[in-house]
Amino acid sequence: MIEFFTQAGWAPLLIFLARLSDVSLQTFRIILISRGQRGTAALIGFCESMLWLVAITQVLRHLDHPLNYVAYAGGFAAGTWLGVTLEGKIALGLVSVRIITTEDATLLSDELRRQDFGVTSLAARGLHGRVRLLFTIVQRKDTPRLLEIVRAIEPKAFISVSDVRAVAEGYLSSSRFGRSGLWGLLGKRK
Repeated sequence: MIEFFTQAGWAPLLIFLARLSDVSLQTFRIILISRGQRGTAALIGFCESMLWLVAITQVLRHLDHPLNYVAYAGGFAAGTWLGVTLEGKIALGLVSVRIITTEDATLLSDELRRQDFGVTSLAARGLHGRVRLLFTIVQRKDTPRLLEIVRAIEPKAFISVSDVRAVAEGYLSSSRFGRSGLWGLLGKRK
């Protein structure tokens, strides 16, 4: 099949599509590695390297065709964009959200809990006096909804979001995992 593409003059398209695919897979593989999912990352790495070999073989076979270089670089750029875009839409994993507000956070805490987010609230002292810290861990795909709630109730709140590699104990929103909270996600204690 590869020979068909090269004999028909479609080598640049083959190179572009192979790079588009392998770089998109590379993005997912790196994300999975950072989240400790070694098995899936290894499988994706295998597919990624096979696609790269197809692309580089075609470039090296046809060094006299500058369009192949452009297809290789263009596939890399497009694959980077596509991989990041798709990962953002799929939104794998968990994030930790920290909310710091100088306001009484009762209304915000209550609304987040009503919307089925687990929230831990602590009194603290900031640069200008007393503050309230709210902590929660949510599915990454639920982050925009959570931030919308926070901004509607506490528009001046300081918010930080970071990836979570692993969790144990606690509660996650039942919107995806049923009322069993975190245990529905994990299946067992880690």
